[in-house]
Amino acid sequence: MTTSLDTEWPALARRLARDLEQSGKLSDPAWRAAVCAVPRHELVPDYFQQDRTGTWTRSDTTTDEGRRQWLEKIYSNSVLITALRQDTRPPRVLSSSTQPGLMTRMLQALDVREGHRVLEIGTGTGYNAALLCHRLGSAGVYSVDVEPGLISTARKRLRHLGFTPTLVTCDGSAGLPVHAPFDRIIATCAVPAIPWTWVEQVPVGGAVLTDLKIAPNAGSLVRVTRTGLNRAEGRFDSTYAAFMGLRSQPGEPDRSPAWAHRDATSIERHMTTVDPQTPWNSMIVWFLAAFDIGPDISIGFAGSTDTDAARPPDVSLTTPDGSWARISMGITDSGGHEVAQGGPRRLWQIIESAHDLWNQLDRPGWDRFGLTVTPSEQTVWLDQPDSPRRWPIAQ
Repeated sequence: MTTSLDTEWPALARRLARDLEQSGKLSDPAWRAAVCAVPRHELVPDYFQQDRTGTWTRSDTTTDEGRRQWLEKIYSNSVLITALRQDTRPPRVLSSSTQPGLMTRMLQALDVREGHRVLEIGTGTGYNAALLCHRLGSAGVYSVDVEPGLISTARKRLRHLGFTPTLVTCDGSAGLPVHAPFDRIIATCAVPAIPWTWVEQVPVGGAVLTDLKIAPNAGSLVRVTRTGLNRAEGRFDSTYAAFMGLRSQPGEPDRSPAWAHRDATSIERHMTTVDPQTPWNSMIVWFLAAFDIGPDISIGFAGSTDTDAARPPDVSLTTPDGSWARISMGITDSGGHEVAQGGPRRLWQIIESAHDLWNQLDRPGWDRFGLTVTPSEQTVWLDQPDSPRRWPIAQ
């Protein structure tokens, strides 16, 4: 029996495809056809939203207005939170449906061909797998996720749509060796370094596309091509993107290093002209700084110590060794921001140095950076692999 939803969603899917085209996120006719043909609402029947108090609520389709809002959201270029771990406080996000525009950007960058076999790391809702199945056929699509519940649900929903990719519950860092080799591997999750197991599972000429994050927010999409037995190389995408981190076990909390007591006995103060919100607003500066700061850093906002309630909050940085910095977002009469920092390292000075280096390098964008991967090391470089500007990734 045909329902109103059956007649509504195709027009919304075509509108989504048109919006992605107009915003420069979709140009390949084959992927446009996939976006128009795959009913995203079947794979994302509900999602969670967080209000200003931090409370999560599930989308409501029991009313006409709720149903309308749900459908509009599904067929918009929006990331949707689809799974929460609710036995923690606050609840922890376990899975999301990525922005369709980011999916299409990645799928186009993947550069697939007819007959290719593709492994996806991070099944989630199955929407990305459905797009791949529409483009390549189910026999060429493999997808893994660490959450057994997500795999089970995605399998049922994909089968209902006529798609039967190979879905496996496992630790995605191992890839899927039993079904290798693959022509392409696409990871819809962030990794601190590209697992060599992924490179091993593509032939020479095969490619791996993932989100490389050497620290929180520090990195972006990178595509490497296997160029030899023990080497893969490629460049970062020109536009910043971010995914949830790869997890090795279901429901696993983020890795929690041992934190030393913050030393506030000796405080250094100075003024800075570097944007206090660099970790969010100046992504490449933050990326360069992260090579010196290290992978474990807490970044956020802290209430001002000033008695003036109208004063904006401070940006707060802390590392496990007890180093810390607080930078006022308020601008002084001299045009700078107040900095207080302490501990064994001066965190904000590391960021200032990274900002200076970025300027010295003529403010490069993401696409000037590349990555070389071997079994023993991974190195980020500027412009060319043999560039004197190289940064090793700690592993």
